[in-house]
Amino acid sequence: MKAKDFDRKFDDGENITSLINKNHARRLNQDQKRVNVDFPQWMVDSLDKQAKRLGVTRQSVIKHFIADHLKHV
Repeated sequence: MKAKDFDRKFDDGENITSLINKNHARRLNQDQKRVNVDFPQWMVDSLDKQAKRLGVTRQSVIKHFIADHLKHV
């Protein structure tokens, strides 16, 4: 199927799930890249406190805070 036909079906609200190979699907701009950041101890303590309060990992808190900030830039 050509991309324009696929796009037309999607735009028309047709069910296209059977046309998608979910084994090869990926989200754009979601590739992971490891970075190292040094934080002062007081920040780590604060991050850990937030993580514990929310029941998530420190990394999740950092990602959330950064993503939230970047949405407003």
